Amino acid sequence: MFSIIRERLRQGYRTSGFPRQEPKMPERFRGVPLLNAGKCVAQCDDCVKNCPHGAMIRTEKGPNIDLGRCLFCADCKVCPYGAVTFSNDYRLAASSREDLLMAQEGPRLAKTLNKKMLSLFGRSLKLRQVSAGGCNGCEADLNVLGTLVYDLGQFGIQFVASPRHADGLIITGPVTENMHAALLSTYEAMPAPKLVIAAGACAIGGGPYRDEAEVHNGITNLLPVDLFIPGCPPHPYTTLDGLLRMLGKRG
Repeated sequence: MFSIIRERLRQGYRTSGFPRQEPKMPERFRGVPLLNAGKCVAQCDDCVKNCPHGAMIRTEKGPNIDLGRCLFCADCKVCPYGAVTFSNDYRLAASSREDLLMAQEGPRLAKTLNKKMLSLFGRSLKLRQVSAGGCNGCEADLNVLGTLVYDLGQFGIQFVASPRHADGLIITGPVTENMHAALLSTYEAMPAPKLVIAAGACAIGGGPYRDEAEVHNGITNLLPVDLFIPGCPPHPYTTLDGLLRMLGKRG
């Protein structure tokens, strides 16, 4: 018993100070992409051709990145001229699919729920998580939100086992054919009003499995989505930041 107490005193207070304190991300963490138009060669489509997941889009104003399709590849070299790099910024979550199309001005972050929804869920939000064919990467990083480092419960947010006890549905995976009916049944079992959150590139747009015969390219065309959390997988701070912004607890 005394050895346990000594160890706890040695470890000290382990819960992160987020959102009062900004987290220190690892140096190799790949966050918000940066687009340098000064290095972008006119009429060059190399980035569009080189991205295997269709995350690069060329417009009249220059290149755009679809954060919903980007897998933040460890060896991303879509632009031979160095116009695309990655920052250390973990803030990626958005309120609409269109807001995930990022140009030079940076991402458009998630907005607070409307007054009615905020009055219902602002102080207590229960989420039912469904893995619709995920690889367990997104699922694992959602799971650690319940650990003492992130302590999701301190913000009034909890994961629940039954959809009938849930206020929102958080979905991972590309929605395989085998999980399609189960996912929709879970959504129907939740009492209204309810929220839907797409976590990870697969849930947003199919990820690396996009347009395969046995997947539905995520949930965008199946259910109304209130929060999109990009990443492969999204970092726990990315998810937490998006949830808190949606609930008006982060400016």
